[in-house]
Amino acid sequence: MSDHFAEFSLPDTDLTRKSYELVFATGTAALANHSVRTYLFARAIGEARGLRPGADYDDETLFLASVLHDLGLTERGNGGHRFEVDGADLAAEFLTGNGFDADRVRVVWAAIALHTSRGIASRMGPEIALTHAGTSADVAGPVLDRLPGDVAEAAHAAFPRLEPGCGLAEIIVGQIVANPAKAPIGSLPYELARQFGADIPQPRWSDLVTAAWPGIA
Repeated sequence: MSDHFAEFSLPDTDLTRKSYELVFATGTAALANHSVRTYLFARAIGEARGLRPGADYDDETLFLASVLHDLGLTERGNGGHRFEVDGADLAAEFLTGNGFDADRVRVVWAAIALHTSRGIASRMGPEIALTHAGTSADVAGPVLDRLPGDVAEAAHAAFPRLEPGCGLAEIIVGQIVANPAKAPIGSLPYELARQFGADIPQPRWSDLVTAAWPGIA
């Protein structure tokens, strides 16, 4: 672990190390590797956008949001909400318990809760927007931003992909099969469940509207 902190100039604090250890202890190796690559890609995308750590965004906060963003896909983080919110809640609890500043905890919570919210996260503060950009780049490739240098090659060498799609869809859909409430209509979890053929309620918008106010003109 220490070699990777030095090799990639990761923000090296007691809390970043604890978070790194937590992710590798609670999730699959593929999920943990994805989480670290998310930070590396988020930081590189920030660089490509002319954003400087320490000046334009808080690097420790970005690292924590990126590395902890999929805690909701671990057994420990699997609660009663969509995985993004479950993960945000567990990350906030963990960071608060380790004395992290409350305002920065709120930024991490928002970054994790919104990391699949295309069109919303990108309009938020830099730590939130970059967490979203990093996760998107690792899953679907850097569509809008070009990663500088050999960032992707180095990241994959140190933190290999291991499973197609990092194994994300299988975990998300498995959680939803056990608890369909984790896939609210219109969310990414809902769409993945639908595409993978999970047996979940699929209400039509017109039916929801019609049933909302029966008897009211």
